[in-house]
Amino acid sequence: MTRPLLITDCDEVLLHMVSHFGDWLDEAHDIDFAPVGGDFSNALKHRTTGTALSGPEVWPLLDGFFKTEMSRQTLVPGAREALAAIAEVADIVILTNLTDQFNEARAEQLGTHGIWHRVVTNQGGKGDPVAKLITEFQPSVTVFVDDLPQHHESVARHAPEVFRLHMIAEPMVAEATPPAAAAHARIDHWDDALAWIQARFSGVPLEAA
Repeated sequence: MTRPLLITDCDEVLLHMVSHFGDWLDEAHDIDFAPVGGDFSNALKHRTTGTALSGPEVWPLLDGFFKTEMSRQTLVPGAREALAAIAEVADIVILTNLTDQFNEARAEQLGTHGIWHRVVTNQGGKGDPVAKLITEFQPSVTVFVDDLPQHHESVARHAPEVFRLHMIAEPMVAEATPPAAAAHARIDHWDDALAWIQARFSGVPLEAA
């Protein structure tokens, strides 16, 4: 019998990113960063002028952060231990929205935190890569964990059989972000998330969760 499969995001699920990105913008670019939920539009403002950065200005900064500052990122509490427990009974893939040039760096970064699992880099919606991973692994059951509602919507369209868990580890983002409509549950801490995932792997119905 095939094993269950966990497909999980990295930033704000396994590693903190938003707070460290904000610190770097402050130190290196004199930019104030105040995200409203997961929405970065109007979140970055030049300190001297108060002018918000446009989308085309934000992407190079994100790229710059991942090129030089990944070592800043810290482990989300409980993530390493939860993945270790899950790995005893399931396969794990980390599906992260970075360009492919960062695949090896992301894998090495996670390794420094004791997390060694296959990393798949992706751009755009995650539904299609999730469907491809299911075709590859043929799992008995699949759980998907991500912080962004649009990815839950994408997975719901492309692989509706997948159990979808919305998690946001960064408190300042979590407090301002409602549960994703396309997710089956919202849990922001790994201690509780582990029990929910293990229940799905064990066949416990959602209504019993």
